[in-house]
Amino acid sequence: MDYRETLEYLYSRLPMYQRIGKAAYKSDLGTTIALDEYFKSPHRSFKSIHIAGTNGKGSVSHMLAAVLQQAGYNTGLYTSPHLRDFRERVRINGKPVTREYVVKFANKNRPVLEKLSPSFFEMTVALAFEYFATEKVDIAVVETGMGGRLDSTNIITPLVSVITNISMDHNEFLGNSLPQIAREKAGIIKPGIPVVIGELQEEIKEVFMEKTRLEKAGGISFASDIYKCDFAMQTPEGFQSLRISRHGKVVYDKLETDLMGFYQQKNVITVLQTIDILNQSGLHISKKNIYEGLRGAGINTGLLGRWQIIGSNPKIVCDTAHNSEGLRWVLNQVKATPHDKLHIVIGFVNDKNTRELLKHFPADATYYFTRAAIPRALDAGELQKRALEAGIRGNSYDTVPEAVDAAKINAGENDLIFVGGSTFVVADMLND
Repeated sequence: MDYRETLEYLYSRLPMYQRIGKAAYKSDLGTTIALDEYFKSPHRSFKSIHIAGTNGKGSVSHMLAAVLQQAGYNTGLYTSPHLRDFRERVRINGKPVTREYVVKFANKNRPVLEKLSPSFFEMTVALAFEYFATEKVDIAVVETGMGGRLDSTNIITPLVSVITNISMDHNEFLGNSLPQIAREKAGIIKPGIPVVIGELQEEIKEVFMEKTRLEKAGGISFASDIYKCDFAMQTPEGFQSLRISRHGKVVYDKLETDLMGFYQQKNVITVLQTIDILNQSGLHISKKNIYEGLRGAGINTGLLGRWQIIGSNPKIVCDTAHNSEGLRWVLNQVKATPHDKLHIVIGFVNDKNTRELLKHFPADATYYFTRAAIPRALDAGELQKRALEAGIRGNSYDTVPEAVDAAKINAGENDLIFVGGSTFVVADMLND
């Protein structure tokens, strides 16, 4: 099999949550553990950092990886889902796993994959850990999938467990309240391992404190209690410049990042506290490494779809935010971005509470309702109907490229086109 045939085989043989939803979800780690035993626990051969949370965990993962690269560590990075190519999920020093390795892995291990019938995510985690071990990484930044406790990545024993924040998402699997979801995410907290919580949320603070006590973890810190972003601005060179204080004292002035989302201000704070813990654990990450790493966080690790500007005159921005909290942040930035008229290309997956999500969208924009090219996508006509009930009007389009093209035709050079609502809408646009 070549690379294309290998991907077709893996997609057809292994259930993939992103494509088919609930049918791909497994409520235990049995298959993950069986795969780990088969590959002789490759994750034990490298250090790791484990990152969970509802929003921001992908950005935090990429930022940490970028800083570790600058510090001279051979750095693995495992994230999901991918936007353009499967290989985005598995990187070393920013470079995706080779096509040859993916083909070799699938061909060599085909008997065990067909015997155990892992999910696509379980297989990908096994591939990533085996690849990291083979390439002898010093440390791997490992992002969970949707949860924590039952996530396939939760077999690692990291240097630090990081949870960015908690908001309502994937309720049918994780729970219908913030404390329930927090308990699932807190499943990555382990004995003797320090914990960093990115955002102090009073409603769920005790969930993390209790889990830390129960597991006898190596202490817990709340990054937002320690670091603050006092000031942020966009530079003419295309960076976001931040002034960060620690316990009221400025410690990072003109700290730049090429990640332009307003929400990255919260993520940077989580990253800085995590780096403090890593330095206490024996790593050596300097202030220079932090400045240089964050300045090239996106370009050096291949992060896509986070307030990504992909066109000008009209300005075209996409973002993968897909739950209430994430969309609220992104749409506030849309509002703050200078423009004459606003054009919004949106689509959702069919298991989201679209009526709740639509409340965040402005009524005075021109809308282009669409659907991503995956089975889970909500029909564009149905989305148009639900939007009309929410007082939002627009036309529907069968594919994302058609919707984006229509927006480009209608938009003036000083207008703004925003594309989002779903990771997969962004993926379809970037792949066009």
